[in-house]
Amino acid sequence: MRTFREAAQSDRFTITADLTLENASGADAVARQVDLLGPYVDGLQVTDNPWGWVQMSAVSAASLVLQNGADPVPILTCRDRNRIALHSDLLGLRALGVTSVLLTRGHKIPPAHPVPASMVFDTTGRELVAIAAAMSDTEPPLPGKEFFIGVGARVFKPSVGWDAESLNVRSAAGARFMQTQLCFNMATLRHYMKCLVETRVTWKYSVMVSLTPLPSAETTTWLKKNLSDSRIPASIIRRMEKAADPEAEGISMCAAMIREMAEIPGISGVNLMTTGNPDSLLAAIRESGLRG
Repeated sequence: MRTFREAAQSDRFTITADLTLENASGADAVARQVDLLGPYVDGLQVTDNPWGWVQMSAVSAASLVLQNGADPVPILTCRDRNRIALHSDLLGLRALGVTSVLLTRGHKIPPAHPVPASMVFDTTGRELVAIAAAMSDTEPPLPGKEFFIGVGARVFKPSVGWDAESLNVRSAAGARFMQTQLCFNMATLRHYMKCLVETRVTWKYSVMVSLTPLPSAETTTWLKKNLSDSRIPASIIRRMEKAADPEAEGISMCAAMIREMAEIPGISGVNLMTTGNPDSLLAAIRESGLRG
């Protein structure tokens, strides 16, 4: 089985996709999505209760993905667990044979959330990277057991003299790939990638960009409002509003951007975020023409 780590560190354009998980999702739902998406992607990302929605744990879902023959990329955040629980989850993932993890601080729980819960933030994202990286420092050494560690990144227009300090610090802590927020602003993305190349950040990181096939103007507006760091220009919303078939328009737009991103220097691949329909993720990949 080709792993996400191998794909992201190769010359081939890498594609990953989110598992679509809901409160009632079980093993059968994971197996169906592995069958659907597995032949077309280099890894399946397992989100960690995004926006505070409760779903099966990333450790459990990663185990099911492995059992069905695909490579999982579980996401762990600092929001819901203290450092003991995070350390325990990392040990469990390593024992399962998981090779890649995406580690982030995590978004705050929205106000008036239906599940009342306290946010933990016992550790920072940088500390979590260091914890995961330190697990490879075993005695005796365990070759091949080290994690391919990813961190979140924010596409923006850096000013002159930007030195990518945060990314460099996390790279020194052990991070090897970075994944941006949802980005439909190609001009800003090109400027950002030019800066990453010039500062040689791309020598240290494989760069993944987040996209999604937008299903409707309403969902697009919701994402722009609730994902405050997303890059969704107003022109994208207008395009979805005018579309005779918004779902087909969203798939075509996503496919075209995948092709465009594959030509931008420094970008290693894309991750397709789910908005609830795994079939649309597959449709966008197929329409991009980057997978047979």
